[in-house]
Amino acid sequence: MNLSNFLDWPKVVDKLPKLQSLTLSYCDLPIPILSSLSHINTSKSLSSVDLSGNHLTWSIFHWLSTCNTNLKSVDLSANKLSGSIPDIFGNLSSLLHLRLAYNSIEGQLPETFGQLCSLQSLDLSRNNLSGSIPDVFGNLSSLLDLSLTDNSVEGQLPKTIGQLCSLQSLFLSGNNHSGEFSEFIQVLFGCAGVITEAHFSNLSKLQVLDLSSNSLTLNIRSDWLPPFQLSNIRLRSCKIGPYFPKWLRTSQNSFGELDLSDAGISDIIPSWFQDYSGSEVLNLSSNQLEGPIHSLPSGLVYVDLSSNKLSGRISFLCAGNRNLQLLDLSSNSFSGELPNCWKHLENLVILDLSHNAFSGKIPSSIGSLASLETMKLSKNNFEGELPSSLKNYTNLKVFDIGENRITGMIPEWIGISFLKLAILIFRSNQFSGSLPLELCHLKNIQLLDLSRNTFSGTIPQCLNNLTTLAQKGSSIPSIKHYRDFYILATTSLQNYEDDASFIWKGRMSDYKSTLGLVKIIDFC
Repeated sequence: MNLSNFLDWPKVVDKLPKLQSLTLSYCDLPIPILSSLSHINTSKSLSSVDLSGNHLTWSIFHWLSTCNTNLKSVDLSANKLSGSIPDIFGNLSSLLHLRLAYNSIEGQLPETFGQLCSLQSLDLSRNNLSGSIPDVFGNLSSLLDLSLTDNSVEGQLPKTIGQLCSLQSLFLSGNNHSGEFSEFIQVLFGCAGVITEAHFSNLSKLQVLDLSSNSLTLNIRSDWLPPFQLSNIRLRSCKIGPYFPKWLRTSQNSFGELDLSDAGISDIIPSWFQDYSGSEVLNLSSNQLEGPIHSLPSGLVYVDLSSNKLSGRISFLCAGNRNLQLLDLSSNSFSGELPNCWKHLENLVILDLSHNAFSGKIPSSIGSLASLETMKLSKNNFEGELPSSLKNYTNLKVFDIGENRITGMIPEWIGISFLKLAILIFRSNQFSGSLPLELCHLKNIQLLDLSRNTFSGTIPQCLNNLTTLAQKGSSIPSIKHYRDFYILATTSLQNYEDDASFIWKGRMSDYKSTLGLVKIIDFC
């Protein structure tokens, strides 16, 4: 629904005095005209307001604050809120749920938040908040869920946080706590940087554990039986290894998300791991995991096993996980031919098999991945011609098969089907013949690397019309793909950030966070 021209919508709501719940999310709702905001809201029964995903500023809160004191839930996430959080929030004493995530809010957390004694969930993630958490947060005795992920909160965290006995989930990753965070863990768990099973003994209600990117050490016995059942486990960059944590087997029957990336694990993926149910997000990247993979938990949506030492074939994909959207097996030692069972993975969006030892021809069934946006097969030993079934990739943005042994001419359908393509890398293969004129249709291309092949003929002059290559860069420095996964009653936004390598000034250069700024064309 598009309500971008509905400027006086608050006046319409004012005429509904018995309205209890208002949901106008993601409908291009505009900033209301000032005259409509100056009118006192008469909807005394209104208890839930969801205006997320629109174009609203803090001016909307002047209208919300005049509704009544009975508001229980307010969601203004993904709007255009900027500047500091208004102190007037403290007047909403009945508020249970407040979500202001995905905005551009700055400044410190207001002291008036300490007046929200009934608050159960507070989500301020993905903003630009700074300063420290006020001591008054310890007054939020009913708080179950607190998320400050991806801000710039810093300083010593208050000891009063230890009073939050009802807390079930805590998200503080992506901030600047570093050493100070150990003191915060000491308040909650009674330790200083090293966490043992004893520090969790009183947390029987814990559902989500997120200690990511804080350089903590988990020193936990292999026979430990946790007193809780976690739905989401995020321990990225914590010291967990060298062995795969066995306590996951003994008590955690299912998980929505498991992130043990960069955790110092030097082990095999245990056979019991496949028995998990309800699993959606699995990230074991940047460890030293070895050996083959026989199977993975069913139902997975996001799988990142990149940058390990895994080997063998990937026939486990033939189990037919139709939910899978992201599969990153890059930078391992997988080998052999790709299985010809890709029809079971029709929802796949990201496929990265680069930097392995795969060989043989690219199977025709891989063309069944009609939703694919990124396909990376570079730095393997693939041979033969590109299968014509790949022309089904009408959503493809990144196509990298560099440094293989692919032969034949570049197919004409690349310039016909891949109209969204931004990155095309065919470097260091055995392509031959002339370049097809259809390449000139790739209006969105910003990185075109066809170097180190054996082409003949002339370069098509129409390539001068590639408009994106002529521009001076991009307003977005990186190329990302975001996906929302509903994971056991919590929403987790996962993202995959594309990267690319190419020769610049005589040496190979890697680009990721600035890839969107790069403009390259190379035929040499």
